[in-house]
Amino acid sequence: MRYSLNMKTFTQDLNDFLNCPCKPNMTEHEQNRLRLQFCCNATGSLLLTKRNTAVNQTIPYETSTTDTYTMNAAIHSMLPEDFPWSGRRLGRCAVVGSGGILKNSSCGREIDIADFVIRFNLAYINDSDVGLKTDLITINPTQIQREFKNMERNPDPLVDRVSVYGNASLAIPAFAYTFCTGLSIKTLKVLHPIRPQQPVAFFSPIYLRAMDRFWKGRGLKSVRLSSGFMLINTALELCEDVHVYGFWPFGADLQDNPVPYHYYDQLRPHPYMHKMPEEFVRLLQLHSQGALTLHLQPCSSDTP
Repeated sequence: MRYSLNMKTFTQDLNDFLNCPCKPNMTEHEQNRLRLQFCCNATGSLLLTKRNTAVNQTIPYETSTTDTYTMNAAIHSMLPEDFPWSGRRLGRCAVVGSGGILKNSSCGREIDIADFVIRFNLAYINDSDVGLKTDLITINPTQIQREFKNMERNPDPLVDRVSVYGNASLAIPAFAYTFCTGLSIKTLKVLHPIRPQQPVAFFSPIYLRAMDRFWKGRGLKSVRLSSGFMLINTALELCEDVHVYGFWPFGADLQDNPVPYHYYDQLRPHPYMHKMPEEFVRLLQLHSQGALTLHLQPCSSDTP
């Protein structure tokens, strides 16, 4: 069913909604956490590690019921030992999307006070609007194909790009589709010897498949959930206090000023793969329940 959205009415209603006091609801947060832990278990299976993956183990693909990959000893030896948060619950987490709504938002300082910061697709960072702190950042295999196709002969552009994130873990959906695997393994082989202190990890396809089933069972229909939406759910399981920035799938902000899709480039969204507006509605619901805090306005100059 196709429908049009009256942005003026929508943004006015949303402004009114955001002006209502909304406090964290620990009961709702804990119920969400337990549901996600039961269905998906990010605590033990978000990433493939030496601890949860064996040599010669058969790895399924997220989007296929027939294709598999056999983990070999060489790749296994380069997997991270364990999760970067192993053995602890995380406190305040910032999940930073790449939405153009972050441009000139002055949210950098607020984002950087989080205990754990998640970012996506090697997004550019700055201290003013999006902050610098990074603990986990995703890489899209199509990005490797598009921007770093010669990385085996000349790894410098890729190494320079990831080095700005310090020792943050780099997470790749190597087993989402079969074409992702070779690109992801090449990335691991290039970066592991040069930056061994910066783990390159592969998302578990079992975890991502479980997350897909969880939300499709709740009526969210898309070819594939966006990586941002997936990792917000991960944060809801792992973190005590979840703050979400830069998730805004519309071409104008709450003041009806035009905003780019990304804060750092002019790329357009994939017209078929994700259902960003539908995901956004689910985030609004979680915000209204007090399970997370969704930030859609410029940030205050005072650190909270």
